[in-house]
Amino acid sequence: MIVPDEQLKNSGVAEQISGWYRGRIVNITSLRPLTVIKDDAIPLLLRQVRDSTFVTINTSDFWRRITAERHYCVTCFPLPDDRVDEISNLLRRPFRLVEFKTKRARQGKVTLVSHAQVQYYQVYDSQVHLLAWPEE
Repeated sequence: MIVPDEQLKNSGVAEQISGWYRGRIVNITSLRPLTVIKDDAIPLLLRQVRDSTFVTINTSDFWRRITAERHYCVTCFPLPDDRVDEISNLLRRPFRLVEFKTKRARQGKVTLVSHAQVQYYQVYDSQVHLLAWPEE
């Protein structure tokens, strides 16, 4: 399940991802409707859904700030609001790598995805790992 952050709700990101992702896509606000969801509540909500990959551009509040947990994956994109249309294509790139190809492989990782590379740390390993994109 892909779970876009609240700030991506009306951006078209979910629709773009649905063009290639066969699983469910559920906006974070639908996990707790009619309430304001603070960033510190997101891990709790993600623990309640199975095999989720949370997608956000809010890198300052999640990258290297959130603890990696085996129940979910957090994927951060260091993009401004006016470039969120790049998220769908960028999200596909790590999904092609062995380290992220399956839901099981992604769980427990917090990632920072850019055009050049993916960085991640994971459960029981706070060291940041860096993977450059293979030549296409």
